[in-house]
Amino acid sequence: MTDKEQEILIILQEECAEVIQAISKIHRFGMDSEYDGVTNKESLVQEIGDALALVYCLTENNIIDINDIQDAMAKKVEKLKEWSNIHEKV
Repeated sequence: MTDKEQEILIILQEECAEVIQAISKIHRFGMDSEYDGVTNKESLVQEIGDALALVYCLTENNIIDINDIQDAMAKKVEKLKEWSNIHEKV
């Protein structure tokens, strides 16, 4: 693994942890609760954006392929349709 690959993955790991923390705050205090003038929803959006920026870095540096990500996303949606209530079952 190159230094660049390692750095991207470490920062992505940190960003994923921040997404987890934002979700935890929503569970504890609600979506519209504010801290320092920022709602928990706004924090979640920011943290997801930060994580996606690192996913973009992975693709731009040819560490992973965007098509593989899209395939994995499609598979997950199909699993969610089958095993969760997120999507309406047909």
